[in-house]
This record gives sequence, C-alpha cells and structure tokens, in this order.
Amino acid sequence: MNPILSEIREIPDKARALLSQPTVLLPLHVPYLGMGSSYFAPLAFKYMGVDIHPELASEYYNYLSTGEKHPLAVILSQSGRSSEALWCTDLFEAYVAVTNYPDNPLGTRPNVRATLDIGAGDEQFSSSKTYVNTLLALFRGFGFDPTSSVDLLIRNFSDYEQQGKALAEAVYALRQTRPIHGIYITGSGPNIATAYEAALILSESTKLAFVGLPMAQYDHGPKETARDSIVINIQANGPNRERTKKLAETIRAAGATVLTVEEPEADRTGGPEQFLVLHNIVPFNFMAYYLAEKMGVGDTFTVGGKVTEVL
Repeated sequence: MNPILSEIREIPDKARALLSQPTVLLPLHVPYLGMGSSYFAPLAFKYMGVDIHPELASEYYNYLSTGEKHPLAVILSQSGRSSEALWCTDLFEAYVAVTNYPDNPLGTRPNVRATLDIGAGDEQFSSSKTYVNTLLALFRGFGFDPTSSVDLLIRNFSDYEQQGKALAEAVYALRQTRPIHGIYITGSGPNIATAYEAALILSESTKLAFVGLPMAQYDHGPKETARDSIVINIQANGPNRERTKKLAETIRAAGATVLTVEEPEADRTGGPEQFLVLHNIVPFNFMAYYLAEKMGVGDTFTVGGKVTEVL
C-alpha cells in the first residue's frame, strides 16, 4: 500500500488508542502556541467558546512577547522540533507540551510542566492522524467526551474515503476542461480550523494553491472571484448553515463550481457542531492523496522538510 494512504487509514486505530490513555487536563486563560496544524487545532476550540488564546508561535515570539516571563502557556508541535515552538519555551516560567514525540526537545526542556502525548505514531507526510489525535487530546483536556464521535468516525471512515476520492475526481476533471484561477475551502466556527488545515494539506500534497478561510470572510470580497473558481464548503448544522447555502447559490450563479463536505449522520442526530471537526477533515486527507495521485505528484515535501527548523 502507498505509505501516504497507509498513514491516513491509520486514523481510526490511533484515535481509538488515544481514548484508552489517561486524560491530561489543560489550562484555560493562557496562550496556546503552535505553527501550521498545531495552530489550527487550538483555533477550533476558540470558536467552540473555550477560553484559550491561540496564537501563531512565530508572531507571538516576534511581536507579542514583552521581555518578561509569563507564568504558563501550552505549546504545540507535532514533531517537538519546530523552531518557533521551541523559541517560545523561553518566554514562560512553565509550559505544557502537546506533541507526538515526547522525547524530542519540546517535551524535555527544564521548564516543561507536563507533556501531553497525542500518540499518533510516526508520520512522514501531511498531517492526518496527528491532526485528528491533537483535536482528540484537546477535547479530552478541556473536559469534552468525544467517544461517540470517534465511534461515528470509525463507522463511516470508508465513506469519508469515497467522499475524498470523489472530490479529487471533480477538481481534477474541472481543471482539465478550463483554467481554474482559484480553489477555496470555507468553513464557519470550529470548522474555520478545518478549512485552514484542509488548504494546508492539499497545497502540500498537490502543489496547487488552495486557500482556506472563514465562509463569512469569503463573502466579504473573495466571492468576486467566483467565475471559473472552485469553492468547497464545509457544511455543519450550526448558525451559519443557511447563510452558507445561500452564498453557494449566489456564487454558482456567478460561475463558481461549489462542492460540499459534511457529515450528514451527525447533523441528523443533532449532535454538537464542535465534534464535526473530527469528521470533516478526513475527506480532505483522502482528497489530497487521490488528487496528487491523479496529477502525478510524487513527494509531499520538495521545497522544505516536514519539520520547519529555522536557522
């Protein structure tokens, strides 16, 4: 089996395994610092109403640090080696590390108070199982019980693969028929993080420029690029559902192709919107793999490595 596909298909087992591990409670009212996927995951919880302060580690270090050490932060780095995350460890008297590699530098600095092991196992390609497990670790750390959502994820996992494959085929076919000048992924609330993460992994895997942004922000200007663009809406049974549908009608009429990602079973049961972040990202993982395969793209990381280490 292709190693990229193999990593994605490990998501259910790694998610189930994490639920069997002890919960590490996480602090509120403090900065949550990370880059890339490790920034997007806590951002989802900000829009769930959890009182945390997600920040890009690079911008926090360069622009928001005051020169005085603050008492506590949570610092996330899936590798435990990202430069910006490590820089931020010196800004706090103590911090909680959230990482997939607890023995790496982030998890072993002298002022680390606790290390939350997300337990996703080795991952060499775009974040898939590590992103889901980071979300799960944060859910549990903030007192949520994601067990039923993990059960649903496992039950419907093959459906997510088919959905991702269909999205890849649709985007590939459209690009064969005419020039496509923009590919957007939009979400609302917690799924803003999903849109950002999806755009990241698709850009890495396919070498096309995907743009992730809030649905409402797309409505404030970028919709003017609708003609000959592709917009993938992340749909959820939340406050912005009807607005998302109406916007889709508007931009279709203006020449956009609109595709949708959603977990209808969760919507039908009326489950909390926040848990959909666990489901909605998975079709994009499969989409990234199948679209890259169709395009003949080989290596995921060609300009830099998976881990960003700034010299």
